[in-house]
Amino acid sequence: MKRGICPIDTFIEAFKGKRKSTIILHLKQGTKRYSELQKLITDISDRMLSKQLKELEIDGFIKKEIFPVVPPKVEYSLTKKGEQMHPVLLSMYRGGQKLEKDIE
Repeated sequence: MKRGICPIDTFIEAFKGKRKSTIILHLKQGTKRYSELQKLITDISDRMLSKQLKELEIDGFIKKEIFPVVPPKVEYSLTKKGEQMHPVLLSMYRGGQKLEKDIE
């Protein structure tokens, strides 16, 4: 994540990417395994989902927990930083719903 010229640019830079905001919204509902996220976000490839999860983890929005079992179990959850971003993303979601009504 890099700093933008203005705080809005910084925010957009942090969440640009295929379905990053959707991942945050789903994780607000609770901890999810990778396969659960795959089922919830159907229009993203495995490779892209992995990439977005890794970037969100590096930026400190989500936490990845690996359990030492066979087969491996991995769970994703929001960090405090991710929790703090949820209201902003939820507001954007609701704004998108209003705009979609105008399109119909």
